Amino acid sequence: MIVRPSPPAAIVGIDWGTSRRRVWALDPQAQPLREFDDDAGMLHCGGRFAQALADALQRIGPLAASARVLLSGMVGSAQGWHAVPYADAPLALDSLATRLHAVADAPAGVQVHIVPGVRWRDGDGSVDVMRGEETQLLGACALGHRDGRFVLPGTHSKWVVLRDGGIERFSTYLTGELFALLSQHGTLAALMHEPMADEAAFAEGVRASGRAALSHALFECRARVVAGDMAAASARDHLSGVLIGAEWHDALQRFGRGAEPVQVIGDAELARRHVQVAQQLGVPIARIDARDAQLAAWAAISRSMGSGSSSKHF
Repeated sequence: MIVRPSPPAAIVGIDWGTSRRRVWALDPQAQPLREFDDDAGMLHCGGRFAQALADALQRIGPLAASARVLLSGMVGSAQGWHAVPYADAPLALDSLATRLHAVADAPAGVQVHIVPGVRWRDGDGSVDVMRGEETQLLGACALGHRDGRFVLPGTHSKWVVLRDGGIERFSTYLTGELFALLSQHGTLAALMHEPMADEAAFAEGVRASGRAALSHALFECRARVVAGDMAAASARDHLSGVLIGAEWHDALQRFGRGAEPVQVIGDAELARRHVQVAQQLGVPIARIDARDAQLAAWAAISRSMGSGSSSKHF
């Protein structure tokens, strides 16, 4: 049997978050060759980002000489490899390729650039930031989704308004982080030792979030259990409904219900609960696959940067 060598990658794209890292090896046209994800996020590196990148490149190789490496996410934060300044919104997403930060202390043989995050300030003094989501939004634009309301679920869920391929405004919700904290610590955590799936409890949590302040709706989760109105095993899904529902109620108030679908950028599991809330609230929703958006973003940035690298091995 003839074993054909794996083709060298001209481009490597890395979505480098706080806890996770997703790595793609791409050909000169930014089509995927190989990929992996692991738990070597920013917190795992202990400040040794150059070595962590070298390890990832070794694993995803072979690479072409002077391969182009594109990094997005928390790797560009103050706690990351280099503190890359935010680009201010309103922002045309296709301008991100002109704002890349070149990494001078990268491993030899590769050209490494970090995509900047985005900052938004309102006239009332409020401020918000993102790192990583701007790259997926660029990918969504490249796939033809240039206008409307977008939600990117996660530890810090983002709601974004795009106009003609540009970020107009956005808001962040600590939905995933609050869910993790409340599930593991405090009075609600004691209810969640043996959780079970309960769609009715989730839906009731969404309703509770719409009729009371968040802190009260959260306490009602406990009250329902101790009063005998809900099994403790259902508390986890009820909590999820309260938190995601609160996010949706506030976001719809900020950005309007509108007639066009809210577009959720995420994998099927991340998007599932948001689809349920949208359906319960009577809001049209559509899903854009996060992987498709990320790959489209790497392709768009690479095209904007010009021709790719040579075919020699790294």
